[in-house]
Amino acid sequence: MRAARRGVIAGIVSALVVTGREIAAQQKAAPVQSPQLQVSLAEAVRRALDVQPTVVQARGDQRNAGAGQRAAVGAFLPSISIGGSSNKASANRYNSATGQIVTVPSNTSYFGSVSASLDLFDGFRRIANKGATSATADAADAGFTNQRAQVTATTQQLFFTALAQEELVRVAQAQLQRAKEELQIAVNKFQAGAATRSDTLTATVDFGNGQLALLQANANLATAQANLGRQIGVDQLVRAVPDTALPSLPDTTRLRAQVLDSSPQVRQAQAEVGVARSLVTVARSQFWPTLSASYSNGYTGLDAPWSTTQSYVNNWSLRFSLSWTLFNGFTREANQVSAAVTRDVTEAQAADTRRSVNAQLTQQLAAVTTGYAKIGITGANVEAATEAGRVTQERYRLGAGTLLDLLTAQANLTQAQVSQVQARYDYLIARAQVEALAGHPL
Repeated sequence: MRAARRGVIAGIVSALVVTGREIAAQQKAAPVQSPQLQVSLAEAVRRALDVQPTVVQARGDQRNAGAGQRAAVGAFLPSISIGGSSNKASANRYNSATGQIVTVPSNTSYFGSVSASLDLFDGFRRIANKGATSATADAADAGFTNQRAQVTATTQQLFFTALAQEELVRVAQAQLQRAKEELQIAVNKFQAGAATRSDTLTATVDFGNGQLALLQANANLATAQANLGRQIGVDQLVRAVPDTALPSLPDTTRLRAQVLDSSPQVRQAQAEVGVARSLVTVARSQFWPTLSASYSNGYTGLDAPWSTTQSYVNNWSLRFSLSWTLFNGFTREANQVSAAVTRDVTEAQAADTRRSVNAQLTQQLAAVTTGYAKIGITGANVEAATEAGRVTQERYRLGAGTLLDLLTAQANLTQAQVSQVQARYDYLIARAQVEALAGHPL
């Protein structure tokens, strides 16, 4: 009976081992069937800045702002237009004096003119518009800088997440290998009569859990690589190429004051305040009169202009006009109040943005400091857990320890390795967030 049980257990172990080998073989063969694109961090950021819609929109805002500035300058120049026409009348005419139809020779007349108009005074509206378009251009530049920083930070986060998941796959592979060795030791001891059937079954469950962990780790890796591929504009999984050097802890002594003055988010909010203030001045210009001048010069003749123009008659005019809206149903007042409210709200949002950046900087600096300290702590934990696992495994092999002790030691080692990976990339992601707030590399 005992021999039959041992045979059943040996069969279960063999099936699980074969399944583990098949999983590993499939995962090793996948890259051969579909080679992955590999990118460095700098390449990933460059690609993301070329394809991300928010960056493209920010560049478009800059172009629109530049066109608005040219239009604001052009408002100080006169509007010039030219025109021409030809008219051919029939031979039959109606004589209104006699009430009869008369016949005269048919002829063709030609007319050409050039005209210009200019607002001499418009209540300082053009000056206010020029200031508003200049502020809009500053806001567009600040917006582009902000979007570039945000996309860079997002790309770095996805890049580091892909790297972390790849390392966690290796952790899961090591966990599965240890579970396989534990199972083999438990089976050997059971066959030798030095262990119970419960030990082999518990080791079997632990081996199955290791297989599940490896499958989940590979699924997480595929998801992270797909997200990185989408971020840089490709329709495939993208492998992140790690940098061998871990950046040191940045000097944050004077960083807070620099960030609050030069943060892209703060600069964009302040530029939008300038736009809102300029629009208040534009609204006030509606209370002033408008003085305009226009000039027109035209020529009329019966000869075709391509033959001769000596017989053409000159007609010109110079006109000045003044218009002043004294009352329009309080529309001007409503526009001014609306512009003032927008200005007040924008100023409040700018102040809140500054406070928000300060709070985020405090949070991320704490994350950077904590993450850097965790790297050293988790590294020491991995070393201690590795040695503890080796000692516990040897004690169990010799019969001086229990399987529960071995499983606990191996679980502690796996957790220590996972914590080490998470600490390293939590530090890098927090550092990237600080760089996004500062608007420049640390």
